Amino acid sequence: MGKRLMQKWRFYRRDPKSLVLSGAVYLAAALTMFALLSVVGCILIKGIPNLTPELFERNYTTENVSLLPALINTLSITGLSLLFAVPVGIGAAIYLTEYASSGSKLVSAVGVTAETLSGIPSIVYGLFGSLFFVKYLGFGLSLLSGALTLGIMILPLIMRTTEEALRAVPDSYREGSFGLGAGKLRTVFSIVLPCAVPGILSGVILGMGRIVGESAALIFTAGTVAEIASGVFSSARTLSVHMYAISGEGMYINQTYATAVILLIVVILINGISNYIAKKIGGEAANG
Repeated sequence: MGKRLMQKWRFYRRDPKSLVLSGAVYLAAALTMFALLSVVGCILIKGIPNLTPELFERNYTTENVSLLPALINTLSITGLSLLFAVPVGIGAAIYLTEYASSGSKLVSAVGVTAETLSGIPSIVYGLFGSLFFVKYLGFGLSLLSGALTLGIMILPLIMRTTEEALRAVPDSYREGSFGLGAGKLRTVFSIVLPCAVPGILSGVILGMGRIVGESAALIFTAGTVAEIASGVFSSARTLSVHMYAISGEGMYINQTYATAVILLIVVILINGISNYIAKKIGGEAANG
């Protein structure tokens, strides 16, 4: 250990710029960890003491300020959004990566469009969803309107991450499959996609995180009704919208922190389950 430190010190003496850059890297890492731990610690310290059985009652009232309806609605709208965005995003990425010519104008145009859509604020998506899904198509303030809006919002993210995951699969895998007589479609779905699953799920996880934490777009499309949605055309609020609504009233700050704890737990569970699935599928693909 001491010998390694001496070697590093001699290297840094010969190249002081490396010492400055290393210090900047360690400082950035420390600031990131400090910010993360500060936010999580603040939420846990202020939220855990306010977790009460009343917050998990089935029906919301002004007395119990139950978050259970919002939690169920969050899971429902996440599933609906992914049901729309994941097949479309993966299908588009497969076409752009495996079938379309890499230098074509279509691929370039889709790439620029996806990057542009990724930078649009969520409030703009909310206004679009309000005009198109809520009013023009007549879905109203509903779970379906919110899910379709969020699906469009995360579509570029899923598509781009899937493209990168597919491109990361070595060409030798494709050539070996073709050499054994497999066709293009079978090669893509039997060889390429299983190998790219960990990267694809990374994009899906990021998309789920954006869905769970979204509020601005859903206020305009799904509404703020504090009840469990009885169907896809029912208006409902998610956990993030629930937090926004009760914090704005100024009387339920403690319940807001408690809801933030549950939201944090939901995100951690989703990430953990998704990572487990990705590792399991990736391991089976490697062994297969």
